[in-house]
Formats: sequence, structure tokens, C-alpha cells
Amino acid sequence: MISNRDEVTRMILAAKVSKEIKWKDVAQAIGLSKEWTTAACLGQMTFDKEQAGIVGEIFGLPDEAVAWLQIAPYKGSLPAAVPTDPLIYRWYEVVNVYGSTIKELIHEEFGDGIMSAIDFSMDIQREPNPNGDRVNVVLSGKFLPYKTY
Repeated sequence: MISNRDEVTRMILAAKVSKEIKWKDVAQAIGLSKEWTTAACLGQMTFDKEQAGIVGEIFGLPDEAVAWLQIAPYKGSLPAAVPTDPLIYRWYEVVNVYGSTIKELIHEEFGDGIMSAIDFSMDIQREPNPNGDRVNVVLSGKFLPYKTY
């Protein structure tokens, strides 16, 4: 018996390794971006019934696990306030160093509000560079102004 969504994530990751599955191939099979698909497979998004069925087939998941893929998850996958994984820590560092700059520039351009992480898209690409390839990340979120009342 599967008791939570984290168990399903572990099953997906184990199958990904043993079957040498690529996230982009899973995304292509369900017709969505590799970024959203990866987040969903890692337990941060909810698949609809058809998508969950396809993911279940790809990873060889039992019906109970496929059902868990369709339940709204508890979002936020980091186990600690300060991440210890070096790559994730660099994102934490980016926010610590540039967060106030990003906030100031967004407020200057849009006014007082936030960038949505719900009405949101992300694109991650390799950018060839003679000094070493670069990671190009584009985050696009709807601006949501604070209301006055």
C-alpha cells in the first residue's frame, strides 16, 4: 500500500534510472513542457487522468500510484530552509544576492505586486558558449498587483 505522494516520486525516480528514461521523452508523450512534466513527476503538480495513465505506463507504476499522481500535492519539495544540494543552493544564493534587485526592478516596471508561480512557465535550455556552455533559464509569471480596499 502506498501511503503518500513521496513514495510515488521515489518509484518514478527509481524507474527513470533503471529504464534510462529522459524527462523530455515523458513530456513529449503527454504533450507538455519538460519543465512542467518534471515538476509533476517530482510531486509538485497534478496530472489529469489521461496524463497520469501515460506516466504510469512509462514508469511501470501500479494503479494506486497512478491515482496518487492525480491528487493535488503539498507543494514545496525542499527538506530544509537552506538547501544543501549544490545546484539548488545556487538558486537560493541567486535569490539572496539578487532578490532585492529583482523585487525593485519588477516594482519599478509593474508597480506593487508579485509574480505568479501559478500562472507561470519556465524554459531551460543549453546555451553554447566558447568559454563553457551556459544554463539559460527563463521564468515567466503573470504580474499580480496588490489591491487597495
